[in-house]
Amino acid sequence: MKDFLSFSNPLIFYDKIEQNLNWQEEFGRKAPLNVEIGFGMGEFLVRTALKNPSNDFVGIETDWERIHKTLKRIKRESTEQKKELKNVRILKIDARIAFLFLFSSQAIDNIFCLFPCPWPKKEHIKYRLFTNDFLSLMNNRLVSKGQIQIVTDSFPFYEWILGEVKNSGFSVKTEKISPKFDTKYERKWQAGGQNEFYEIVLIKEKHIKVEEQKRVNLKAYKINNFNPDNFQFEDKTDAVSVILKDFVFDYKKERGTFLFVVAEDKLTQYFRVLIDKRKDGWQICRADGQNLFPTPGIEMALQLTFEAVEKTAAQK
Repeated sequence: MKDFLSFSNPLIFYDKIEQNLNWQEEFGRKAPLNVEIGFGMGEFLVRTALKNPSNDFVGIETDWERIHKTLKRIKRESTEQKKELKNVRILKIDARIAFLFLFSSQAIDNIFCLFPCPWPKKEHIKYRLFTNDFLSLMNNRLVSKGQIQIVTDSFPFYEWILGEVKNSGFSVKTEKISPKFDTKYERKWQAGGQNEFYEIVLIKEKHIKVEEQKRVNLKAYKINNFNPDNFQFEDKTDAVSVILKDFVFDYKKERGTFLFVVAEDKLTQYFRVLIDKRKDGWQICRADGQNLFPTPGIEMALQLTFEAVEKTAAQK
């Protein structure tokens, strides 16, 4: 990957991300901005960017293998074209977080999502992306008359999305379509005998106001004493929920990690907190290497960890 990045650098790393990126500055021009959610192997993203050099494209994906293959695709196409593909950027991040923190209101012209996971099991419906809240958020980020194109192989998922559209500011167009995107998953369903898919096009007719989410600066806490055997944490379940899922402690290294699930305003993140023995006591801080955004809920989880550790230290 290092060799590739010396050639071109479409991947935006987490530690360089700032809230509400100015995408015109990022691309160095004013141009229509398009976003693909879950670009998979990058077939549609790269092909569309090549065909539309006057447009800019941001791809969102969470899987490193797919991102790596897409980076290789971009390098290959740039080599064949003898010109760098400069109108593509890639984000490794959850789509909900990206739309909350990295795009400002009315910044996007078009959004694409081809063959998203339908989460068909009843107990998994909560993981589906296109809830009414998320559609309203995307509405806020789109320009007037901006569009969302969703294509799925699943009729129940198609019906579910249509049920979520109400009051999200969109008019709706639907159509049964033949295969035309030539992506991995489209080819997979074709190979299984499916030659008809369900397309939803949402057109922004009314602007929906969405409260801006603010990221916070997380601080580190210090405490003199800590006994991991006495540690107890009381889960918080309220408007903001902080639930401890695991606590692992290495007695030799005198270091432990707390794993939390933090849920706030329809956003759920996993958050790891580190407690580490130092010369001047124990430090409690955010663990490195996490792909999350520091929201008020994350800040609360860190503070609650400190308070629980403090109670542990007070025990005899």
